[in-house]
Amino acid sequence: MKPVFTKVLQIGVVVKDLDQTMKVYADKYGIGPWAVYEFNKDTVADMSVGGKRIDYAMRLAVTDIGGVQWELIEPLDEISDYARFLKEHGEGIHHVTLDTESYESALEFCKKNGLGSVQYGYWGRNFHYDYRDTRDDMKCIVELYGPEESFKWPEPVAVSELSSTQFKMTLL
Repeated sequence: MKPVFTKVLQIGVVVKDLDQTMKVYADKYGIGPWAVYEFNKDTVADMSVGGKRIDYAMRLAVTDIGGVQWELIEPLDEISDYARFLKEHGEGIHHVTLDTESYESALEFCKKNGLGSVQYGYWGRNFHYDYRDTRDDMKCIVELYGPEESFKWPEPVAVSELSSTQFKMTLL
């Protein structure tokens, strides 16, 4: 059998306080710099949770660790699956993003195998992200994402810098 998932692209961690968590990662572990983004009805289209169309809000920060993107997510409301996860499990790893041959073939595989969507959105009008319910089989949520060729990372709302003495955040 040919593997559906080929490598780890991202680890998504839900946190209560994004700024404080970035500071700990930077000051204690030297991890960063971070780019911070806001996801809400103005930056993400077609948001859904549990298959229902609904707008939610979150802040997230990303950095690379050894070729894998590390994502910290702070839910800003009680609507998203991130908020559900935080309430049920506390802070921790919410999802793993796995690479596939193509976003479309992965969606087809998930539909064929009854792996429903936990949460979905269309960031910047050219980047699909879709969390699939693989919790029973894989013991975690798997994120599929499909950036179109035209996708360019939007400008972050803030960036962090690492120094030998302290974490510094700059709003853009």
